[in-house]
This record gives sequence, C-alpha cells and structure tokens, in this order.
Amino acid sequence: MTPADITPGLVVNIATPDLKLGDFKLIAFDMDSTLINIECVDEIADAAGRKAEVAAITEAAMRGEITDYKDSLRRRVALLKGVSVESMDGVYHERLKLNPGAAELVHACKEAGLKVLLVSGGFTFFTDRIRRELGIDYTRSNVLEVEDGLLTGRMVDQPWGDICDGEEKKKMLLETCAMLGITPDQAIAMGDGANDLPMMGVAGLSVAYHAKPAVRAQAMVAINEGGLDRLLEVVR
Repeated sequence: MTPADITPGLVVNIATPDLKLGDFKLIAFDMDSTLINIECVDEIADAAGRKAEVAAITEAAMRGEITDYKDSLRRRVALLKGVSVESMDGVYHERLKLNPGAAELVHACKEAGLKVLLVSGGFTFFTDRIRRELGIDYTRSNVLEVEDGLLTGRMVDQPWGDICDGEEKKKMLLETCAMLGITPDQAIAMGDGANDLPMMGVAGLSVAYHAKPAVRAQAMVAINEGGLDRLLEVVR
C-alpha cells in the first residue's frame, strides 16, 4: 500500500508494504470520541445544566485552540461541582457506548499478542469500567474528587502527577514501552484530538479516528468513515 492508495473514508499517508499487526507489541487508545462515542465531561456537565459551556471548552481544546490542556480541564471540572455520582452512573449506562469496531480491534490486537493501553484526559470513573469491559491491560486517566456522593469540582493528584494531558499520554506510552522492553516504533497510537498528538508523534504508527483537522493532517493513517477496526485494512 502506498500513500496514493485511498479508499473511501480511509487515508493512508505512509507506505505500508506488508505491514502486519503482529509487527507491533502495544496499542494505545484515547478514550473520549475515540474508543467511546461521547466526551464524558460534556455529558456529566449536562446533569449540571452546563453542557453547552463545557462542550465549547472541550471542542476548542480538542482542536488545539487552547494550548493549556490542564487549565482547560480544571475549568471544565470546576463547572461539574455538585453533580452526583448517580448522575455519572447514568451517563455510563445510558449515553456511553463503544464506538463501532472498538471491541473487534481490541480483540484482534490481543489475538496478535499486543498489549492494550488506554490513556485519557477523562476520568477513572469511566476508564476503569472500559478497562474491565474490554480486557485492557493498562490505563492512565484523571480522578474526580467526590465528597458525600457529589463532585467537588476538583481532581485528585495521583502518584504520577496531577492531570493526564498530552505530555502525560506520551510519557505513559513511553514508560509502557520501556516496561515491556520494546521501542516506541513497536507501538500504535490512536486518537482524535490535539492532546493525542504528543503520543501519536512518538509511536511507530499514528492513527486518527474521526479526528480534528490538525490531527488528521499529522497522522499516518486517518479513519474518517466507518469503525475503529478499519485499521485492520492497513495492518493485517
């Protein structure tokens, strides 16, 4: 396959002669709008009547128009103050769905011997559940502070740092590669927003999924139509 080979909704910007899934040892996924169909922070905000305000910040951050991701996330989380854990549970059960092809791609990767990493600027409330549902090996995401069953509008610092932003996603991918004894060239990174670009930039194969224009432009593979498992048309 060459850069000229473009099938509907699938753009390949690199030459991929006989590229196989088994050539890789790790695949790293973003969660919101990549592995799943929603931006969790926006849907939580809906319970506080602030979805439009939060979603506007999310959209600007994902397009790369807000350069300080940590600040943008703190601003959004502050607007979630008072939302109940019960409301978040409702988001998970009623609104969150795996994107098409997600389970199929994860299964194919595991069958080929890859480890699976989920790195998210979202929250452990959701990543922990997705990890169990899909049998994901490693995760890194943010912890929402809860008091008396309600969000405080703050996040909890973790041993590795305060917020999982783009640089932390890259760091986690590199640390996981080192732990597995592999090089970053043996990793695939999939995402849709500007905060995914750092990890996509160090991976051997970068994949944009229904992504923002800046991310599509820099990715080696861009899936613009169809499910996540369209990656299997490029690496078999």
